Amino acid sequence: MRRIRNKKAAFLNGMQDGIPIALGYFAVSFSLGIAARNVGLSPAQGFLASALCNASAGEYALFTLIGANAAYWEVALVTLITNARYFLMSCALSQRFSPSTPFFHRLLIGNYITDEFFGIAVSREGDLKPAYYYGAVAVASPCWAVGTALGIRLGLLLSARVVSALSVALYGMFLAIIIPPAKKELSVACCVLAGFACSWAFGAIPALAAISTGTRTILLTVGISAAAALLFPIREEESHA
Repeated sequence: MRRIRNKKAAFLNGMQDGIPIALGYFAVSFSLGIAARNVGLSPAQGFLASALCNASAGEYALFTLIGANAAYWEVALVTLITNARYFLMSCALSQRFSPSTPFFHRLLIGNYITDEFFGIAVSREGDLKPAYYYGAVAVASPCWAVGTALGIRLGLLLSARVVSALSVALYGMFLAIIIPPAKKELSVACCVLAGFACSWAFGAIPALAAISTGTRTILLTVGISAAAALLFPIREEESHA
């Protein structure tokens, strides 16, 4: 009985943390629906695409390729490259679960690894409970699919400025995730500042700006995390504390 109550509490906590993600997802997918409409997708097709593909960059690439009448293998290859950063997130997230977590939980959660879900999951202390992750997914993922369908149906009725303004919720959520730990630990603060600086450099320097967003994320993640591991190593006794 106690175990059931703990799962219920974790699920409700996940739902609570998933609310700002849901608001941001709805806004972003709404604008994504406009791109889907431009290549001839119906609201039902857009809903299904977003229900099966939980990645904004990957889905935008998908719609672009559909509009270009690309072959299936081209769609698969481009989507794989665009979403390659999730391999890194999956490896990091797998270490947060208890070793006794069943494989089917890991398999199901692996289908819902996004930047936002990853952000709230790794910020949790202790072992990550699958019920917490499912709670966040249960709130946010339907908004992603519904937002795409509504974007196809109603997207042209709203100005681009209004749609862009709705996505502020995602940025606020990320700030709420990184600021508290950055205040407590110098290593986290340095990584955050380095991430800001490097992201700006990649966008400002012409030679680097040509690199795709997914590849840029992978390079920055590997580079900054490797530098942090060298500069701020975790002692063996601390890792088992």
